Amino acid sequence: MDSHHFLQTAVVFLLATVIAVPIAKRFRLGAVLGYLLAGVVIGPAELRLIADPRGASSISEFGVVLMLFVIGLELSPQRLWVMRRAVFGSGLVQVLASGIAIGAIAHLGFGLSPSAAAIVGGTLALSSTAFGLQILTERKEASSAYGRQAFAILLFQDLAAIPLIAAVPLLASTSPHHSIDPLAVLRTVAVIVAVLVGGRYLLRPLFRFVARAQSVEVSTATALLVVMGTALLMEELNVSVTLGAFLAGVLLADSEYRHELESNIEPFKGLLLGLFFISVGMSMRIDLLLQSPLLVLGLTFGLLLVKGFLLWPLGLTIGGLHRSDTLRLAVLLASGGEFAFVVLRQASERGLLEEQQGALLVLAITLSMGLTPLLVAGTGKLIGAKKKAEPKRPFDTITVDHPRVIIAGYGRMGQIVARILRTRKIPFVALDQSVEQLDMVQRFGNSNDIFYGDPARPELLRAAQADKAEVFVLATDDPESSLRVARTVRRQYPHLKVIARARNRQHVWRLMDLGIEQPVRETLFSSLKMTRQTLEALGLSPQEATEQVELFRRKDAELLKVQYLVYDDEAKLVQTTREAIEDLNRLFEADAEIAPPPAKGPDADTPLVAGDGEQGKA
Repeated sequence: MDSHHFLQTAVVFLLATVIAVPIAKRFRLGAVLGYLLAGVVIGPAELRLIADPRGASSISEFGVVLMLFVIGLELSPQRLWVMRRAVFGSGLVQVLASGIAIGAIAHLGFGLSPSAAAIVGGTLALSSTAFGLQILTERKEASSAYGRQAFAILLFQDLAAIPLIAAVPLLASTSPHHSIDPLAVLRTVAVIVAVLVGGRYLLRPLFRFVARAQSVEVSTATALLVVMGTALLMEELNVSVTLGAFLAGVLLADSEYRHELESNIEPFKGLLLGLFFISVGMSMRIDLLLQSPLLVLGLTFGLLLVKGFLLWPLGLTIGGLHRSDTLRLAVLLASGGEFAFVVLRQASERGLLEEQQGALLVLAITLSMGLTPLLVAGTGKLIGAKKKAEPKRPFDTITVDHPRVIIAGYGRMGQIVARILRTRKIPFVALDQSVEQLDMVQRFGNSNDIFYGDPARPELLRAAQADKAEVFVLATDDPESSLRVARTVRRQYPHLKVIARARNRQHVWRLMDLGIEQPVRETLFSSLKMTRQTLEALGLSPQEATEQVELFRRKDAELLKVQYLVYDDEAKLVQTTREAIEDLNRLFEADAEIAPPPAKGPDADTPLVAGDGEQGKA
């Protein structure tokens, strides 16, 4: 490839990435789908800016190798042991059930050979980790019951992808009678054992030697050397290069260099992985959708239905989820995944699948991934509408006698308050309307004083004996729900001292409208503590750092009260904010001018405290 052609290809790839990925993320379709769409547009099917995707794909496949190395780094044995029941329970059952069912359909219904059917079944059993985790994060459901179950299944699928990729060359070497070459199996096992033993005794001393150089460039080069060297060794011995990269990552998962390695590899992995997905998009046969629309759509919806149907009993039984959460789980994990592109490409290149069969499956997987965000959003709205239509579950019977404190919301802040009250033997009642939160609390014990119910319901407050309590701790994390509870409490129980958690300044002012004088901002004090530690790390004495932080806290509290009078006027809010910043800067600069010269540290030429008002600017 001449230099001009190389630069032209690189510019086209980067331009397609810069345009397509942000647009895909804007519509919540995910970066993977953005890369695939970019490949379709610039490839032979549409604009033909890149006529031959093969040259780019040979480079981009190294992104998959790096991805497997990073996955290996993240799968430390300790982490897997903690999650063993969910990962090796639900995950194993899901992959086996889906793989066997889809493989049987491929063999009996479409006439694929047993080897090809096994690869297709295992491949389509895997879901998209990138899509699944991104959707859970965007919807803030990663910590929910079904979110944790989905993460465990995706984690096992990442593990299952490794032997699946390694199985392709083994199955491709079968004879016409479908018998596996025992020499190929023994060679693979011997190479794996050699990599494990050699890596255990060579890699850590190597990284310890390189670390003494204290050079980021050398450390990055060493990480790439380990990945590329292991991949080359595997390729020379006709074993899966991705398996070697994964094993190298696992060997370093518990080492002290794991985080540094991951940060060094991440930029290369992300860029090359994006290039890989673009190359997959360029090789997609869009013409098949026009030639055989019923077949392509049938494969797409068949995949979604089969996997969703098998995930339903799994979520209800092994996962222990409610029906609504089971439906969310099934919709989230029913699509195909990014590992399918790797496995199907290898299967086509080694003759396990015909080229058109592989192209049909890649197209169906891509369409299923594109439909997933839409299906998840639709399911969320359907479940939300159904919950509104259903009569609310009655609140639990409250058995605590004469509680002195009522806690509304048993999340991060409510639990801390409850734990301290419990150690002081102060009777309290905690109320939360999240069934998932109560289920989690019950698994960890100490749930005798935690009850289900909406704290804004007057009958629940009466059952909690709010008329006899002294303090009401409002710790819910949703501002609208918090204000609704606060209105009810202030109206019906004016004697209660309300201590309220506030999300932000607007939330503070609306709580002050209800007569709650000093709401507690949830991140204020932790942020101030972090600032104080930062100032101390920069050389200020603990006393000076505390004074600086306390000065800021006092001025911010004054500003909060001033802005409360004008918080519905944006222009005045902006004006008061600017005035407060100028006033605070003047105070910090005045302190810096009257402060004694900074003490000298071990390096006599380096002052530990910056003068001329630099602290205030920071």
